[in-house]
Amino acid sequence: MRLLLSVCAVLGLAFSAGARAPEQVADAVILSDGLPRLLSDYHFFRDASGWQPNERVTPYRLNMPLFSDYAEKYRFLYVPEGEQAKAGGDGLLDLPVGSALIKSFGYEMDGKVRLLETRVLLHRADGWLALPYVWNEAQTEAVLKVAGARIPVTFTDPSGKQRSIDYGVPNKNQCKECHALSGEVTPIGPKARNLTRDGQLAEFARLGLIDREPAVDYRVPLWGEASAPLNDRARGYLDVNCAHCHNINGSASNSGLFLTYEESMPVRIGVNKRPVAAGRGSGTHAFDIAPGDPDGSIMIYRLNSLEPGISMPEVGRTVVHAEGVALLREWIAEMVKKN
Repeated sequence: MRLLLSVCAVLGLAFSAGARAPEQVADAVILSDGLPRLLSDYHFFRDASGWQPNERVTPYRLNMPLFSDYAEKYRFLYVPEGEQAKAGGDGLLDLPVGSALIKSFGYEMDGKVRLLETRVLLHRADGWLALPYVWNEAQTEAVLKVAGARIPVTFTDPSGKQRSIDYGVPNKNQCKECHALSGEVTPIGPKARNLTRDGQLAEFARLGLIDREPAVDYRVPLWGEASAPLNDRARGYLDVNCAHCHNINGSASNSGLFLTYEESMPVRIGVNKRPVAAGRGSGTHAFDIAPGDPDGSIMIYRLNSLEPGISMPEVGRTVVHAEGVALLREWIAEMVKKN
């Protein structure tokens, strides 16, 4: 059975992982101009294996996570002492300088989780910096890999199928492909609308990490929440997996396809929209979304492909997310066709 760790389970695992003497998070390292070579240089964790978070390093979970080759992800937020993030509306938390977002990726192997990499987003005085760290075989340290890495992995997916892949750790520049907004690196995940599970926002406010619990008008459904409206589930999936590029200020803004949760114009989310530049990426299909016809929709064609130049998203996956494609197929199939 696939090992899904809740926040509580992460913390429980942490205390059995060999805690070391507590040290404060190294604020000076976060704010420095350098590129720290070791993940441990930051003191985000109290244990060498990266499970027990340090003081003010807080685990969190997203309602709808980004798909990354079925990897499990363990997310942590750090806000420095005396600072608070500003929360307002449904969008991104406004994290102060000195903050960090820490995300570890791993797979269950032989009954336990093996971490492959930990990515950090550091909020420095001149903006955000994204860095990837790769874990050693002993799971005692993660080392900066500016050039990225390929790691062979064998795991079992949710359907019970065993898969063997070369897991890709992005290089420093590839991080910008997803995290760039108007040319500036920015966080993607910690939007209030995607943080409503398990009372997390209220807990952040109680801990003083954010200035208040924001009022969320449009909650993104939890992944797998079958009782949520189909449109909300599909739009939430697109917002998390596609909208970091497909938004008005993103790297794919010239496509005219805007997949943010807030977008309300059907043609801008692809309905009966012709591609700006027809080519091999569109196959033989005329519309990004052909209502009632998932097989005739460019969106499904590209999500189902692993071929460079066709596959979407362009980075971050080496397998097709079968469950995500099935969700979007159902959504498109139920759309009313327009003559």
